[in-house]
Amino acid sequence: MKVLLVNGSPHEKGCTNRALQEVAKEIYKQDIDTEIFHIGTDPIRGCMGCGMCRKNKLGRCIFGDDKVNVFLKKMEEADALIVGSPVHYAAASGGITSFLDRAFYASGGFANKPGAAIVSCRRGGSTAALEQLNKYFTISNMPLISSSYWNMVHGNSPAEVEQDLEGMMVMRTLGRNMAWILKSIEAGKAAGVALPEKEGKVRTNFIR
Repeated sequence: MKVLLVNGSPHEKGCTNRALQEVAKEIYKQDIDTEIFHIGTDPIRGCMGCGMCRKNKLGRCIFGDDKVNVFLKKMEEADALIVGSPVHYAAASGGITSFLDRAFYASGGFANKPGAAIVSCRRGGSTAALEQLNKYFTISNMPLISSSYWNMVHGNSPAEVEQDLEGMMVMRTLGRNMAWILKSIEAGKAAGVALPEKEGKVRTNFIR
């Protein structure tokens, strides 16, 4: 089993990465592989709504000049996803927002793969950013993994994040919860428990 952790910060070794490392460490202790994937600092296109990802039916975005399609390839092998972002103006970073918009639209989401989000902030705006990120999972039939408090850390540097003792505890708890859910899913498969029956989508427009 493997969990892919996405660092949505422009700072590869910053506060968000430090929080993700704490989560990954606990998952790895449970004999589950982890990988932290940094979205990079190059510009990331927003979704153009062109619909080509649906027309080509390859589960890829037509724009291949950034890391979105690299991520989508990795998710084919991953069993779960954790997304981390710094808080910018009480929201997730612009880079990770554009990244996830295209990744989830092109792939159709990652149904039945557990998902979680973590956010890092200096002081405020964390709950709004966390709610924003969680919506990618809850619209995609992905079990949402929680912790003992909201999945956030505070600090203006990795060293300050380490001083947020409660935040670091929350990250470790999240890692253990993710590992437990993945092992429970594996045990269910071994016992013959089928995935939920998938019903065809019904789209209702409110203005006709």
